Amino acid sequence: MTAGLDLGRSQTQPIVSDQDVVRVRKLVRTVAVETKLSLVDQTKLVTAASELARNTLVYGGGGEVQVSTVDNGRRKGVRISFSDSGPGIADLDLALTDGYTTGGGLGLGLSGARRLVDEFDIETAVGEGTRVTVTKWSR
Repeated sequence: MTAGLDLGRSQTQPIVSDQDVVRVRKLVRTVAVETKLSLVDQTKLVTAASELARNTLVYGGGGEVQVSTVDNGRRKGVRISFSDSGPGIADLDLALTDGYTTGGGLGLGLSGARRLVDEFDIETAVGEGTRVTVTKWSR
């Protein structure tokens, strides 16, 4: 984690159904508003969270999300970490390529989410699962 980073309030929620994906969107929107992100940044963060929550459910077989407020001393932000114990991602470079999909979708999930946030980190191991952590900072 970033040096000097103050982790504020944190909430964890399971992702095991489509309704949980909706709950993640609502939770992220609420925390983004409370953190005073601009409307554009709120929308970007909620969109990225929605994509990542759906990936956690569909490709990871479900998991959980942790939503935290963060403060680096200069500005505040929202950090979201999605984790699952699914099959992991065999070819991460390929999975992060625009247009790549294994599910017949548009292939914008991971690469699109990465473009919508300020910080993007992914850890994955085949047979062990995946953790994606994103952060959006206030402007």
